Amino acid sequence: MNGRIGISLLGVLLLTILLGLLWMPYDPNAIDLTHSLAVPDWHHWFGTDEFGRDVMSRSMLGARISVLISLGAVALAICVGTTLGILAGYVRGWTDRLLMMVTDAVLAFPGILLALALMAVLGSSGSSIILALAVAYTPSVVRVVRGTVLSIREREFIEASYAAGDNALQTMVRHVLPNIVPPIVVLATSLFGWALLSESALSFLGVGVPPPAPTWGNMLSASRPYMDVASWLSIVPGLCIAGTLLGVNLLGDALRDWLDPRRRS
Repeated sequence: MNGRIGISLLGVLLLTILLGLLWMPYDPNAIDLTHSLAVPDWHHWFGTDEFGRDVMSRSMLGARISVLISLGAVALAICVGTTLGILAGYVRGWTDRLLMMVTDAVLAFPGILLALALMAVLGSSGSSIILALAVAYTPSVVRVVRGTVLSIREREFIEASYAAGDNALQTMVRHVLPNIVPPIVVLATSLFGWALLSESALSFLGVGVPPPAPTWGNMLSASRPYMDVASWLSIVPGLCIAGTLLGVNLLGDALRDWLDPRRRS
């Protein structure tokens, strides 16, 4: 049941993004001061902001930007973290000690603070957010993958791979990597939710994607002076963030139950 709800919520998000690629009610960045802070009606379903821009159109574009940034950060963190985690767990020795030393040092910093520090150096842009969030979340991936690989490398099929003449790289690619996919999939869904929330937080603090490009976070930030007179400015992006996070968490729980034979039974 949870999985169906999660898939439904994320399906609505995906349809919104696809629809936004083909059609939007208005230009998301078109200023119309004659309709500033217009209440929701048949012309502007979600109302307009202080510059007369259509909130529905900006939310649709914000969904695309926020999701692409979050997916990019998660994909980069998973690729780098999986590679380093396999090396640390399989090769062991000084490679493991060195990688874990760096990983533990990065994990000592809260993810959002580390991302803020990197954004201060890299500047405000979509690519900078992707890199900052990837650096913040890669150590978590390394830890999970390394722990899984440490268990897998002691199994009989690893010895059989060596007996068949495979070298270390072939064994890692052919036998280790396929067996760590389930925990990586579950971790990726969790990281996507955290990345989306962190991206919104960075944009809310003013170090995310620079205006006038809309994201759910900077839409929330811009709505603060008008919460008493135009509550829809904060309600719409807030519901978008909450609905997406709920869908991701429910889907992650369902995937964990489905991929774990003990839970599935």
